[in-house]
Amino acid sequence: MICESAEAFAAALPRTGALIGGDLGTVTLGVAVSDGLRAVASPIETIKRKKFTLDAARFLEIAAGRACVGIVLGLPINMDGSEGPRAQSTRAFGRNLSRLTELPIAFWDERLSTMAAERALLEADTSRRRRAEVIDHVAAGYILQGLLDRLRHLEGGR
Repeated sequence: MICESAEAFAAALPRTGALIGGDLGTVTLGVAVSDGLRAVASPIETIKRKKFTLDAARFLEIAAGRACVGIVLGLPINMDGSEGPRAQSTRAFGRNLSRLTELPIAFWDERLSTMAAERALLEADTSRRRRAEVIDHVAAGYILQGLLDRLRHLEGGR
């Protein structure tokens, strides 16, 4: 099930349980997972994209292995608020993924998440080579954390 808002996503989720987040690129799929109380997102893996069935299978394997109850996909919205081809591709990935799982799926505005991840890695004095290896799943962590913070706000600050 695709949820069109954070409020609809919150309503579709059980009270507790981990969420999985994805930063979908053309070459890689960054993956992050939250704790069961949905307080903190942790970047965990970057999947090298091959084809949808393989990418989705690995993503859902991670979700099942971590007992995730919902999926968050970063939506690459343009700075002017419009949706371009990358956003359409992400929405298509979400629709196709929804046919393979009962987990609710939400999209979260990923504007500036890669820049924030890059800045954090630079501040941590991460080498250029290492940054290239981890940037996508660190960005997925920023995306997932953004939605976790929104869910906490909707619950009244918890």
